[in-house]
Amino acid sequence: MTKKKLVKKQTPIERTVSSIKNYLGGLCRANKNYLSRRPHRSFQRTRRRDYVRSLTLPGYWAFTTHVHQTVWKNRKTFLLLTLVYALFTAFMVGVASQDTYTTLANTLRDTGTQVFQGNMGELGKAGLLFVTAATGGLSQTLTEVQQVYAGLLAILTWLTTVWLLRNLLAGHKVKLRDGLYNASAPLLSTVIVALVLVVQLLPLALALIGYSAALSSGLLAGGVEAMLFWIVAGLLGLLSLYWITSTFIALVVVTLPGMYPFRALKTSGDLVVGRRFRILKRILWMALVIAVAWLLVMIPVILFDTWLKGVWVAITWLPIVPFVLLGLASLTIVWSASYIYLLYRKVVADDAQPA
Repeated sequence: MTKKKLVKKQTPIERTVSSIKNYLGGLCRANKNYLSRRPHRSFQRTRRRDYVRSLTLPGYWAFTTHVHQTVWKNRKTFLLLTLVYALFTAFMVGVASQDTYTTLANTLRDTGTQVFQGNMGELGKAGLLFVTAATGGLSQTLTEVQQVYAGLLAILTWLTTVWLLRNLLAGHKVKLRDGLYNASAPLLSTVIVALVLVVQLLPLALALIGYSAALSSGLLAGGVEAMLFWIVAGLLGLLSLYWITSTFIALVVVTLPGMYPFRALKTSGDLVVGRRFRILKRILWMALVIAVAWLLVMIPVILFDTWLKGVWVAITWLPIVPFVLLGLASLTIVWSASYIYLLYRKVVADDAQPA
């Protein structure tokens, strides 16, 4: 006859204390694991020999050319994706207002032909019109539903681009239809990571709001007040840039099968440790390339549209600039997603341990 082992029944207070101990122990283990993966400490100097971490990347132009060649090699698929995104955006969100553009373009109509005669001073007016168009000044105020549609379409285009590139670079023969049907699986996870990105941009938004307020109040006229403002605004901007560097990588990591959003954020954070500034410079270079491309495309289009409608008034209604703006915005999302994904592959290829 075996004796049954008596198990002492815990009281509610003992169960509560045990639960607290287990919870605190879990936090200590998580913190220890975090510190082992992130060797740097806040407000403590890290010597160069302790933070050097390899990251072999091509030069800026070479990598940009690599992205361009990769997209161009599969141009039929990506151009179709750009067209699909542009069409959905036009029907669900809308395009820039032609009436608003026409009103703004009236300042160029009388003198637009002088640009082609050598009067380069008119490029300044075209530049102002470009800035208005690029910053959304031609678009009507979007409703809440339209804003949701715009965000979802941008995320779906991002996901489709990453899915297509991952399969194409793996040697699989896929069509745009496959990407449109299969790429949206991590939609909810991607939305959560995108919301984290928006939160991380709040310090930069506060700096911009503060700049507008300081400009209107004359605080930036000079003196100690202006110096303190620029210091605070610069630190807020750097904080946002510091955060979003890993979050851009997380937008790709979260598309992996079975990946959860906060796990993707943790993984991307580990990938950029010791490399954050080099990756940030690549992201800023991407933004610069996009800005220059917009300038090179939109300024000639605006000047040509102004000159053409000044000569042929009957086609004033034709929304050339709004349609080019829509197509360029769609192409920008596809190209930027391709750039970030290929940058992610380069980072992952160098699997050096955190330094």
